[in-house]
Amino acid sequence: MTDAASDPRGMARVLRAPATWALVALAALLVAGAVGSPGFLSVEMRDGRLYGTPIDILNHGSKVAIVAIGMTLVIATRGVDLSVGAVVAIASAIVATLVSQKGVAWPIAMAGALGAALLAGLWNGSLVTFLRLQPIVATLVLMVAGRGIAQLITDGQIVTVRDPAVAFLGNASLLLLPATVSALAVISALAWLGTRRTAFGLFLEAVGENERAARLSGIPVRPVLLVAYAACGLCAGVAGLIDCAYIRAADANNAGQLLELDAILAVVLGGTALTGGRFSLLGSVIGAMLMQTLTKVLYVFDVSADIAPAPKAAIVLAVCLLQSPTFRAACSRHLESARARLRPGTEARP
Repeated sequence: MTDAASDPRGMARVLRAPATWALVALAALLVAGAVGSPGFLSVEMRDGRLYGTPIDILNHGSKVAIVAIGMTLVIATRGVDLSVGAVVAIASAIVATLVSQKGVAWPIAMAGALGAALLAGLWNGSLVTFLRLQPIVATLVLMVAGRGIAQLITDGQIVTVRDPAVAFLGNASLLLLPATVSALAVISALAWLGTRRTAFGLFLEAVGENERAARLSGIPVRPVLLVAYAACGLCAGVAGLIDCAYIRAADANNAGQLLELDAILAVVLGGTALTGGRFSLLGSVIGAMLMQTLTKVLYVFDVSADIAPAPKAAIVLAVCLLQSPTFRAACSRHLESARARLRPGTEARP
């Protein structure tokens, strides 16, 4: 049995895999970080928990990765959800207000926050499914109104949370790793089981490829769209709980700010096309960790926050180009032409 390295067709399949180039870029960034700082990849045990830059990357990248998983399901249907940042703010505001100001028990408060996030996702899905609004327009409504709703819930104030049970998700550890990593693992497993061990994943791809053809072949398009948007809202709700737990407060003005852009970028870097169809949950998680690693590496090289977006954009563009079959084919043609010119007695084809 031949491996991918000795089988050209196997190697080609690896290079075409959605997450390959994001994984290559992630490895390159880790090497660059190790070169810039000798202790970049070191991990140590303190107080029964692992510490180090790789653990920090996993911890802070988990929130974006969780939202990116939900966003992947929506983008697979050829949609997009611009309201996830606002839903994060709403969930954070609800759990903090119920626990700190209303005296509600933390399990009920968390369930209420997740329920509100689920309803927000269903709202978006209903606008897309039943009113046939464009996804970017339908979710833009909640993106604008949602942060105002969060401000209304908190009365425009930053609500602090002192309940240790609420703070657990953002500050405690499970199995030597931050609790946020465990939450990401659970959500990733559930999403993988739901999309790869049931017909739902095939339905998502079919709807994204051609919604009309999917409807004519008997696929329940409306329920598929509703579930996708509801799952995205629920993932944003979990991210809202993490945000509130990490800072022990609800800041409706800043919670989830620009998170929708980070999530979309993570999905694209992971190899999922915005045109819908095939998707990669693993690629989206890798894309989120790639963005967090890039931020850490820029810190290592003392890149100013004012100019940090420029190298970020350059690296993102490079990864996207490497994912493009057209770009890779053009590079292969130019490389072959250069090799032909170097061979004695051989003329390159025009």
